[in-house]
Amino acid sequence: MLWLALNCGSSSVKFAVVDATDGARRLAGVQEIPAGEAQAALDAVVAELANNPDLVGELAGIGHRVVHGGERFSESIRIDAEVLAGIEGVSPMAPLHNPLNLMGIQTLQRAFPALPQVAVFDTAFHQSLPPRAYLYAVPHSLYTEHGVRRYGFHGTSHRSVAHQAADRFGLGGKSARIVSAHLGNGCSTAAVLGGRCVETSMGFSPLEGLVMGTRSGDVDPGLHAFLGQRLGLDLAGVTRLLNRESGLLGLSGVSGDMRELEAAEARGDVQAALALEIFCYRLAKNIASQVVPLGGLDALLFTGGIGENSARVRAQVLEWLAPLGFEIDAGANARHGEGTDGRISVLGPPLAAVVATDEELLIAEETARVLGD
Repeated sequence: MLWLALNCGSSSVKFAVVDATDGARRLAGVQEIPAGEAQAALDAVVAELANNPDLVGELAGIGHRVVHGGERFSESIRIDAEVLAGIEGVSPMAPLHNPLNLMGIQTLQRAFPALPQVAVFDTAFHQSLPPRAYLYAVPHSLYTEHGVRRYGFHGTSHRSVAHQAADRFGLGGKSARIVSAHLGNGCSTAAVLGGRCVETSMGFSPLEGLVMGTRSGDVDPGLHAFLGQRLGLDLAGVTRLLNRESGLLGLSGVSGDMRELEAAEARGDVQAALALEIFCYRLAKNIASQVVPLGGLDALLFTGGIGENSARVRAQVLEWLAPLGFEIDAGANARHGEGTDGRISVLGPPLAAVVATDEELLIAEETARVLGD
């Protein structure tokens, strides 16, 4: 059977028609999302599918990555009107993502009304976090009455690479200790113990945690009131500034794209170099903190657009993590781990490796499972 996986992110729409028999792609592509043009990107995906009517005729169902499912959705689920309402209800917690995910679902429902569709939630992988990890130090009623807690994101990616590492490096046991670093326009880490997530860097929304392309990551909460007073912004304006004008873009004044920043650094741009240093430092510091809930570390996995392609970022991070026992293999790192099992460190444990995420395959597998293939 063939399954269509749709992955709407904050900067691109990825899609793949996956053959369930062997996981092979029968069709795949990426549509970048220019500012305010998400619908155009989705329409382009539908058009490309329409140009392949034989494949569309073989589709058994469609799976969608949905970033935020709150506590209501702890696993993948077939989409109906009630599920759509539930996704919309938690959209304020992920304002850059859930509205796009809903747009993707509604677009494909219109295009292919006869096909069943499934929501695969990023937050579901993090439902195994213990209370000590997901609760904030605020009045407990805010959790019980309003759902204020840490949820975590990029769950499909973290789950994908952790499963791959279990097979590739023999880390499938209950005591296997993995940190995965998903680094793209959005960035997060996850501490995975025996296949279950026990800690992660993102929280109530995808704004918490690491420095990202345009997102600030962790800041002092007092900054909201200060910026509101100094800049004359309401809360929505401050939230927009921290989500869309901060991170690597805000630090560098050049771009939120790692490729452009590395090129600027090579030209001698001091501010771009500082932005990269801050990005790597915060990442290394966060990875080190994940060792606490794991009780040690067997493997560090780099994935996502930056994690899979930036030798400079990986080298800097591993240099700062040398106290944990990492020794980088410069040649393997320069090749992004290609030609081997992805390993970019010498000896180990702990080992460091580049593992390409395969969110679309995981979405397709979950869709097949939910629909009973």
